[in-house]
Amino acid sequence: MDNEVKKLNCIVCPMGCEITVEIKNKKIEKIEGNTCRRGELYVKEELTAPRRMLTASVRVKNGALPLLPVVSNATLPKEKILECAAKLRGIVVEAPIKAGDIVLGNIFGTGTNIVASRSMDRA
Repeated sequence: MDNEVKKLNCIVCPMGCEITVEIKNKKIEKIEGNTCRRGELYVKEELTAPRRMLTASVRVKNGALPLLPVVSNATLPKEKILECAAKLRGIVVEAPIKAGDIVLGNIFGTGTNIVASRSMDRA
């Protein structure tokens, strides 16, 4: 029998609950310490298929600034974050661009778009 106890800090809200999870035979048996349902859902996702938002910047051609901050419009599989960030290093956008414009759509077939998180005027 494979028993394990893990402690995780929930990152869903500012409360930062310390959640204890009992795992038996690779199955979650008990979750304690969360003050809301979101904590329970976070722990289940974190242990089975963790996801993260991606924030980065891309180069801008003819922009008021040399870099444009971008963000994923949804969470990405955690194991894809570094690969997605590497892809963004090669992206160059042309100014002007508006906040919310898609910089890179459906990155690696995940269904998630990378969007501009601010507007950028032309230089």
